Amino acid sequence: MAAEKKGTTIVIKKIYNVGGHHGGSWKVALADFMTALMCFFLVMWLLNQTPETKKAVADYFSTPAIIEYNFQNFGAEITLEKLFLDLINEPLKAFESFMEPIDKTPNLLDMGSQKVVAAYMADQMQDLARNVQISPDGFEFIIPDYQLFVPGTANPSPNFITAMEKLKGITTGLEDANVTISSFLFHQSVMGSNSDLADRVASERLDLVQNKIQASLEHDTVTVGGAYRVEEKKGFIEGQSQRPPGLIKIQIKQKEVRSDGRKPRKLDTVFGQSNADMSVYDSFVKQIADKKKSKE
Repeated sequence: MAAEKKGTTIVIKKIYNVGGHHGGSWKVALADFMTALMCFFLVMWLLNQTPETKKAVADYFSTPAIIEYNFQNFGAEITLEKLFLDLINEPLKAFESFMEPIDKTPNLLDMGSQKVVAAYMADQMQDLARNVQISPDGFEFIIPDYQLFVPGTANPSPNFITAMEKLKGITTGLEDANVTISSFLFHQSVMGSNSDLADRVASERLDLVQNKIQASLEHDTVTVGGAYRVEEKKGFIEGQSQRPPGLIKIQIKQKEVRSDGRKPRKLDTVFGQSNADMSVYDSFVKQIADKKKSKE
């Protein structure tokens, strides 16, 4: 009996929580201190910057991103389409777009999606543009001459400034692009159906629009050119009260090679039927008009 008791061993284990450097609470305090120190250095750096840099930083924190603007105006589908295309083609640029201020002039040829371009065009131009055609290489549209000029003359109309501001919203941010402006006019569009007068009016209209666009460009990698054409309107009877209108045609195409030597990124389409010539502009115009009516 005594031998059995002698062979039994009882072990008592005590566990103590040891503080000091073996704990993890100091890490939280150090993280807070480092964050505060980083903020201090950022403030000191910002105080020593130029007014332009300070304004850029202020714009970043005070304005929503372009991607948020796209969600609010163009809908989730085409915004997700743009994100998907950006992440596939240029991942780093996709993340940079989240930090772009809303007041930055966009480059439509760099948006990656034909639907996004059509939606942006509809939002900016609305009923100003006609026959909008979008292809992988760019887009084109026409503006009736009465939107820009007094009929039969090269004198700007009352709507000229507003129309040109909308047009510059499309062209100002372009990079590595060719902008071609065409001025079309009929002999019968001017008083007396004078062919010489029609030539002069069409030429002056071309020069005015071309100079306005050229002066508003932000990048020197854009080439602006144009031509005018005057012809006779068949079937027109002299003396009719309504003369045939002219038009201004704008073609914007990507250059074959970018200024950095790379090939340009085409405008693709992911959701919906793939078609080289998109005709969704009118539907976006209608959606935007309906949205404005509902707000009113």
